[in-house]
Amino acid sequence: MKKQLFFLVALFIGVSVSAQTEKKKVDFGNRTKDHFMIQYGVDGWSGKPDSVRTGGFSRHFNLYFMLDKPFKNNPKMSLGFGAGIGSSNMFFNKTNVDIVSTAAKLPFTLADSADHFKKFKVTNIFLEIPAELRYFSNPSNVNKSWKLAIGAKVGTLLKAYSKGKNFVNKYDQSLSGTSTIEKEVSKKFFNGTTIALTGRVGYGIIYLQGSYTITGVLRDGMGANMNRYSIGIGISGL
Repeated sequence: MKKQLFFLVALFIGVSVSAQTEKKKVDFGNRTKDHFMIQYGVDGWSGKPDSVRTGGFSRHFNLYFMLDKPFKNNPKMSLGFGAGIGSSNMFFNKTNVDIVSTAAKLPFTLADSADHFKKFKVTNIFLEIPAELRYFSNPSNVNKSWKLAIGAKVGTLLKAYSKGKNFVNKYDQSLSGTSTIEKEVSKKFFNGTTIALTGRVGYGIIYLQGSYTITGVLRDGMGANMNRYSIGIGISGL
């Protein structure tokens, strides 16, 4: 029994010393404390009714400047936070979206048998503040490390506009020329504040990323209760 107890104590001391030595080997001197985070991918609206007929490649592009604060008691973990610009471009299929309407709710008018823009999108641009809890499998060399992060971001709507190109009839014949563009600007119907849950996983500087807004796309009472989701890829030093 004494030999077994001695063995367990010796093993515990050995593991403790090894863990402490491993922590000392982690050198944060060569690790960047600030970086850019670039994201690009597909957007969608969950909960949309049949009258909201999206189509084409709806997409987002986000650019953030981030700070990284490693945990001293756990070098594999850190807190990241920063600020930047996020954008969402939703494309519609034979649908007119009148964001400057005087109606109480945002009109989505299907135009299968009516004149419409062949290409039509609605864009929202946000000022966003992201924060995330990060994990690194190799904290001493994050460029050769698996990375996992979960977090959230808060945003305020800077601008909202619609853009239609090439006005056509129901037979897809151009009525105004293929280079004709109509742009309308209004934030009236869109939620001015957004809160989204975020997550990403990857290796080195490349990762998969996703987000889901827990706030609606439209203001309360101004349309269907829809939430934005995003899936894509990203580049980040951390």
